[in-house]
Amino acid sequence: MSSAKLILAVGPALGGRNWQSELADTLGINRRTIRRWLTGEDEPRPGVWIELLAIMRERQTHLGELIEAVERHDSRRQ
Repeated sequence: MSSAKLILAVGPALGGRNWQSELADTLGINRRTIRRWLTGEDEPRPGVWIELLAIMRERQTHLGELIEAVERHDSRRQ
């Protein structure tokens, strides 16, 4: 998978509707940089992938905790 396709897959999953702005703010970069990645004009620096992995793992952990909390809450209601 190309970097552009991977960014296009990861970005909306992390940032929602305004993912380019959200991702740029999270990574501390300009939105134009993300657009250059998407067009293939530029490649993300290697550290970006490490940062994205850290963000995804953190969210995965947080979502896992929330899933458990909702499941516990739901089971008490039945």
